[in-house]
Amino acid sequence: MAEPLPWVTGVLTEGQVADTAAAIAAMQEPCGAVPWTTGEHVDIWNHVEAAMAMLVGGQVEAAERAYAWVPTMQRPDGSWPMKIVAGAVDDERGEVNMSAYLAVGVWHHWLVRHDIDWVRGYWPSVRAGLDWVVSQQLPFGGINWTPTESFALLAGSSSIYQSLRAGLAIGELLGEPQPEWELAGGRLGHALREHRDLFADKSTYSMDWYYPVLGGAVRGEAGVALLDSRWNDFVQPGLGIRCVDTNPWFTGAETCELAMALDAVGDHRRAVALLADVQLRLRETDGRYWTGWVSGDDVHWPHEHTTYTAAAVILAVDALGETYGHSSPGSGIMRGTSLAPHPPELALECGCAPESADRLAGHPG
Repeated sequence: MAEPLPWVTGVLTEGQVADTAAAIAAMQEPCGAVPWTTGEHVDIWNHVEAAMAMLVGGQVEAAERAYAWVPTMQRPDGSWPMKIVAGAVDDERGEVNMSAYLAVGVWHHWLVRHDIDWVRGYWPSVRAGLDWVVSQQLPFGGINWTPTESFALLAGSSSIYQSLRAGLAIGELLGEPQPEWELAGGRLGHALREHRDLFADKSTYSMDWYYPVLGGAVRGEAGVALLDSRWNDFVQPGLGIRCVDTNPWFTGAETCELAMALDAVGDHRRAVALLADVQLRLRETDGRYWTGWVSGDDVHWPHEHTTYTAAAVILAVDALGETYGHSSPGSGIMRGTSLAPHPPELALECGCAPESADRLAGHPG
């Protein structure tokens, strides 16, 4: 018997979530790849997020076809190319955030389906990807964006922190612990909490503001304070959040991700309000979502419906369904409740003393 689909009272019904999952599947290519929108490129991070959303939205066969495609594009060093168009590599650079995220998708699939053989089949790809990502760690703890560009992105490294915890959880499940990932995660977590100034300055983007919370490195009171620190720069009630602080362009994916970050620190009221805002101007009656809305001009821009926006909506509904409706067994994936414990905080190469394990045991997750 199929699991009930997630829903949030007064925001989206089960049927509407099913329509959105079907809309993602309708844009899936025959090979299983899920592009940003029809005719656009595929990147592994957004592709995996789409697979996660289709899985909890009832499109199980489409989700598993999406996962099956991922290893076919992995390279011998464990990385994936940055952009793939119609099955061909369009940008060959290996990007760390994309190459790490399969771990989150595989762990999410385990939470929803509990198919150990399926997880075991993807473990070699997860392990190779995270080994490559860890090899790109910089001395201060951030993760080099690509092997040819020596800087770390705060949002990307925050997502990698979540990926490492997911990878550690998979390793424990399969009886193959990965202490090197735990050490890398400890150093990365310290950098995300204490040395955000050492990452490349992308502070005009909202993702750099909320991602340390969404990825799990900054939680509890520190997470609440971080989200409050730039709330007025990015959030417009009734519209959602700006993609960048300089433009009145309000985007659905970022708004839903902020909702999930708020959910992770217990601020469900503001989270559900943001999720509701996305429905006002970006949702189509068939379940598709526009990427964003330009206030003042009152137009959708770009003029496209994107799979990653639709996926973010479904995952946000699933997260908030625990409080306001119904959720899947994978609903805590962004909250981190099912992930491996936070790695012990290490910062020796920053010139800082490592924190004690006793202090870290109380770090909120």
